[in-house]
Amino acid sequence: MEAKWSSLVSYGMSLDALKDFLPLDVALDIKTVHYDTLKVAKRIEAELGDEQPGFIDGSPSDWELLPPPEGSFKVGIDGGYVRNWFDKKHKFEVIVGKSTRSFGEDEEEKPPSHKRFGFVQTHDTKPKRRLYEVLHSQGLQMNQAITFLSDGNDTIRELQMEMSPTATHLLDWFHLSMKLMVLGQYGKGLVHCEAMLGEEIRDQIERLKWSLWHGQIDKALGKIDDLATSIEPFEKTYARFPRLVKALSELRTYIVNNRRLMPNYGER
Repeated sequence: MEAKWSSLVSYGMSLDALKDFLPLDVALDIKTVHYDTLKVAKRIEAELGDEQPGFIDGSPSDWELLPPPEGSFKVGIDGGYVRNWFDKKHKFEVIVGKSTRSFGEDEEEKPPSHKRFGFVQTHDTKPKRRLYEVLHSQGLQMNQAITFLSDGNDTIRELQMEMSPTATHLLDWFHLSMKLMVLGQYGKGLVHCEAMLGEEIRDQIERLKWSLWHGQIDKALGKIDDLATSIEPFEKTYARFPRLVKALSELRTYIVNNRRLMPNYGER
């Protein structure tokens, strides 16, 4: 219980809760709780199996013999940088994810199953094993539908590969929408320079968003090229013009690199 609570909230809050709920005779302090939690964590880490390049088990003929799977999986994975507590000049990359197994209307009323995982990308030696154990603990079968949602990061993309032969890999719309939001902010700045032309460009950005939402990738790329031409009159009047040009170029590259992972989002 000490280790479980300490994995969810701070050591100090865990210590206060333990003292409130349990008749403890032993003298606990934060350092002891920290040590005990770390000891349990190390034991759990030691129980993880060996890392493998992939975890697809068996062959298509084997998968056909499996019972019909119950429910489907959705797995979201993302990364971010966290400041190093001991050396505040540096940061380390943390990758976190959430796996949800949900059941359809025709299945018995079962609540969805949620599991979370996380690790420090540069230090973890078994990232694929960690993800596999999460999915395995939720009952993933090789013939089960599973969808991975993530950004275009190569490290994250590699993590999800070879987990399931039926996996669908998608670029999360959230990451696209954030890039479009940045363009929208630049569009507001253009309006202050030249209201009519600025509004036309904002309208072009909205049409670009519509094309991406509906999976019209070639049209979207064409609209990015049109935008690059439309903003040229602002080169000398808009102070952030170089950043806008860079943002458009980076968005185009991002779409080209991830186009095979971009579905018709509206339809889905």
